[in-house]
Amino acid sequence: MGVQTWTFIIVGLTFLLYIAVAIWARAGSTKEFYVAGGGVHPIANGMATAADWMSAASFISMAGLISFMGFDGAQYLMGWTGGYVLLALLLAPYLRKFGKFTVPDFIGERYYSDTARLVAVVCAIFVSFTYVVGQMKGVGIAFSRFLEVDFTTGIIIGVGIVFFYAVLGGMKGITYTQVAQYCVLIFAYLVPAIFISIQMVGNPIPQLGFGGNLEEGVPLLAKLDMLHTDLGFKEYTSANKPTIDLFFITAALMLGTAGLPHVIVRFFTVPKVRDARQSAGWALVFIALLYTTAPAIAAFARTNMINTVSNQSYAELPSWFNNWEKTGLLQFEDKNGDGTVQYYNDQNQEYVRAVAVKNGWKGNELVVDRDIMVLANPEIAKLPAWVIALVVAGGLAAALSTAAGLLLVIATSISHDLFKKIIRPDISERGELMAARVAIAVAVLVAGYFGVNPPGFVAQVVAWAFGLAAASFFPAILLGIFDKRTNLQGAISGMIVGLVFTASYIFYFKYGGGTPDQYLFNISPEGIGTLGMLLNFTVTFVVSRLTPAPPSSVQDLVESIRIPRGAGQASAH
Repeated sequence: MGVQTWTFIIVGLTFLLYIAVAIWARAGSTKEFYVAGGGVHPIANGMATAADWMSAASFISMAGLISFMGFDGAQYLMGWTGGYVLLALLLAPYLRKFGKFTVPDFIGERYYSDTARLVAVVCAIFVSFTYVVGQMKGVGIAFSRFLEVDFTTGIIIGVGIVFFYAVLGGMKGITYTQVAQYCVLIFAYLVPAIFISIQMVGNPIPQLGFGGNLEEGVPLLAKLDMLHTDLGFKEYTSANKPTIDLFFITAALMLGTAGLPHVIVRFFTVPKVRDARQSAGWALVFIALLYTTAPAIAAFARTNMINTVSNQSYAELPSWFNNWEKTGLLQFEDKNGDGTVQYYNDQNQEYVRAVAVKNGWKGNELVVDRDIMVLANPEIAKLPAWVIALVVAGGLAAALSTAAGLLLVIATSISHDLFKKIIRPDISERGELMAARVAIAVAVLVAGYFGVNPPGFVAQVVAWAFGLAAASFFPAILLGIFDKRTNLQGAISGMIVGLVFTASYIFYFKYGGGTPDQYLFNISPEGIGTLGMLLNFTVTFVVSRLTPAPPSSVQDLVESIRIPRGAGQASAH
């Protein structure tokens, strides 16, 4: 059977599984819709958290980023894994003990103000929309190539599927669907990695194969460094970004993790605080399986792509190249008319003059969307058709699981934190559930539109979301737990300053004409959330000290959160 037939079979079976699970676990109450009834087992919740956490950015885009960025791509590995540890140890148990299952709910109660809640709702929606756009692009990439439809049609199909099981099942349906999706995505990620590791270096463990030798006895990374320098790029294993930018991007990803609403809400789906800690530990194990494999996949994919394509006759290129060309995500322009694919670094003018120009080169002829690397990797390595189809199913599982979690955050922010807590406190449970489902419907349509017209590649858009979360939520949550003197005036001022500064910086440098030489302290838009977070902390701290202290009841509540004793069930009110 061919790749497309296998894709229809494997993707179809996995989707039937997701839909069946969603129907079996459909929500019948607001508590089940928001926090799955608070009765999920820690191991199952760990799997669901890992699936929620490992989005299209992790599955599809991260290894693609590393394959093009080399050493500089380590910032994504360090930031996203370190951030999860920070969240699990520093914030999650305390938030779970507080008993409020959304970030705006925590901020509204902790800072005793509907205004603070409203600001948090705006931040949650802004961050979640930015994040979900990246997932929709990932869905479009997967469908457009392997179902042989255009990019827009691929996103429309994905939107319909997410809409179905997110609206039907709420958090209960999404939780158990994500358990199934984790099993699919991790199997789909590891199988081709093991195949290619054996194929290239003779080691079935990709993490070890990454440092192994090729058949000719040359270390894989040494070979990749040589291929890079031959094409005018810096060595794969050398840094290119300024150190301060690497640090700020890594910090923004770490701190943004601790402020991501769709991850935090996961710790309210288990019965006890102890279960929250256990599920965090299990999630870290499940996440590590993928994250430790990503650098190996990146190196394998980059090596195979260069060896297969660079300086090869276009007429003799393998079928995978032509298949991806049809999607528009891989483009070849024969600028000198010699019928050969000449892939060089346009930025390295010295190398171009010395080697390429004398051979008739007139500019780089190959444009590769880095988001295709993981999905194209099995095809480039000539793996069996069923393995290629399996990777498609895994990529879709990663994108759809996170998209569903994010859409639920948007829905709960609107229905619970806006309608129930501010606009219509007397709304019935049935009405609140209906409002949540309508909010998901609207959100999924908007997300689909921006998925068709994405503002950047998947991991870049997701990095912006993390920066926005770090600049808005992280200080309010951290100080809300550990500083009883922080008051509503400080928290509101800090969140607004952090969010506006970070969003304005990103917009200016991506769409407002700003250039890299204008970066503040050499910090790129992907890392500016760290500076926004520092501004937020400063404003919150100063304003809190210049305005009245919180009520004694709130200060007593903050003290009680940090006492390591039992906690009650998560409350929906």
